[in-house]
Amino acid sequence: MIEVSKLSKSYGDFLAVDALSFQVDKGEVLGFLGPNGAGKTTSMRMLAGFVTPTAGDAYIYGHSICDDSLAARRIMGYLPEGAPLYGDMTPLTFLRFIADTRNILKHEQAAAIGSVVDTLQLGSVLQQPIDTLSKGYRRRLGLAQAIIHNPKVLILDEPTDGLDPNQKHELRELISAMSADRIILISSHILEEVEAVCSRAIIIAQGRILIDSTPQALVKMSRWHNAVTLRFPPNTLSDQELKARAAIIAGIANVERAESNTAEQGITAFPKHGAAIIHDINQLAAALKWQPEECHVETGKLDDVFRTITIQ
Repeated sequence: MIEVSKLSKSYGDFLAVDALSFQVDKGEVLGFLGPNGAGKTTSMRMLAGFVTPTAGDAYIYGHSICDDSLAARRIMGYLPEGAPLYGDMTPLTFLRFIADTRNILKHEQAAAIGSVVDTLQLGSVLQQPIDTLSKGYRRRLGLAQAIIHNPKVLILDEPTDGLDPNQKHELRELISAMSADRIILISSHILEEVEAVCSRAIIIAQGRILIDSTPQALVKMSRWHNAVTLRFPPNTLSDQELKARAAIIAGIANVERAESNTAEQGITAFPKHGAAIIHDINQLAAALKWQPEECHVETGKLDDVFRTITIQ
């Protein structure tokens, strides 16, 4: 597992990471969330052995990143932000170079390279200079070098940056498939990505952990959790009338006009403390003979929770 103990990094008087402590177990996919400048990338660079901590330590399967950094890095794959590559190489020569660097035996290199090429669909560009590749292919090549040695720990900084929607979906499925027998840490600004692939999420700001929970639990903290949205044809009832009538339900905290890109009218009723209000809304609609075109319960919004936590 990974055990992080009071990990800190200072640049002069600026404290980028402030005494982070957490553990990650095999099989977990941990999402690192935070606004720009929160300390996410610095934390990942310390864990990956690219930046030396000012204080504290972390242990990767028992290997200290301070005192036994080489052993820790041998069992780790790292995809940094921007995926720096050697532009004058081809993907094939680059992967051969990485295989040599990772001490993969010569008779095993062809299979290792073939596996990551197939997994990340790099076959069509193997002989092109890396400088000529699109951002998406460069990102995939960066991930290929991170997994070529089948590491126990994967650290991925913005892994889907530059990928199109289909590629993002494929990569998320790959991450989920790889997570069963290893530890994966992901830094991402894409909150839906965290919901899709992470089993746990840590939100940090100003170098400190603000919350450590599951994406499902975080979503339930949103004011949108269990909110009910009703949509009506245009000019059915005024928004004021809809809001006023819905607001009489005891369990409702407030009622707002529903977000919409169409001419439809609508309201969203927000519950107190995330309580279930759909039954009361249905009873009210039946009593008032409303005929909504749509009625659905909101699950919650992670971006709403993220803003609430990080802006405080």
